Amino acid sequence: MIIERVYAHLDADSREEERWPWSVPCVRGLLADGLRFTAPVTFLVGENGSGKSTLVEALAEGFGLDPYGGSHDWQYASHRPKSVLGERIRFDAAPRGRRMLGSWAARKGFFLRAETALDALDREGFAPHAVSHGEGFLAAFRDKFLHPGLYVMDEPEAALSFASCLELIGHLNELVKNGAQVICATHSPLLTALPGADIIEVGEHGMRRVAWSELALVDHWRRYLADPRSYLRHVLD
Repeated sequence: MIIERVYAHLDADSREEERWPWSVPCVRGLLADGLRFTAPVTFLVGENGSGKSTLVEALAEGFGLDPYGGSHDWQYASHRPKSVLGERIRFDAAPRGRRMLGSWAARKGFFLRAETALDALDREGFAPHAVSHGEGFLAAFRDKFLHPGLYVMDEPEAALSFASCLELIGHLNELVKNGAQVICATHSPLLTALPGADIIEVGEHGMRRVAWSELALVDHWRRYLADPRSYLRHVLD
């Protein structure tokens, strides 16, 4: 493990707790209890607006990664100040993580956003039109996600087909075998099925650990595939 726990703090202005992002339930959970990481791969799952993307961006910022997406040694955009949460986030790190946080030269990691894959693909020398977005994503993943480090991802499945998601699961598995830690916000029932992964469901309740089979998104997909019409009639009627 690299990061064992993440937490945040408020300043002396007690009114700050009423403002965004501190009013978001999952961020309130960081303030109250923090979030402990118990496995090399952690998935944050929740509806749009639940705060999971806010969390992963702040985690990346706190570790020193470009909030627009990028690696420990490369930035995708001009410098901008950290977000409010990114500025306040703190880590309890394992010995390896403390070395990374204490030395820029020792730091290894990557924050993956939608634009990251194409930029990484360009640096590999591929013409953007030569492959699909999904193929480019996987090529970039193979190129940049190599070292034992902290890899933060925000919905990496967005550009991927079913088969490509399965390939990504294989890459994630190899990455953690090599000593990496992955924290990923996702809507994918495929990715979250990775054996041994820790799953955190994010919502109005804040954050809670759940088994894959108990995820709301897994239940919805299961019922939809069993009987699409029962879902679609509420949309189409």
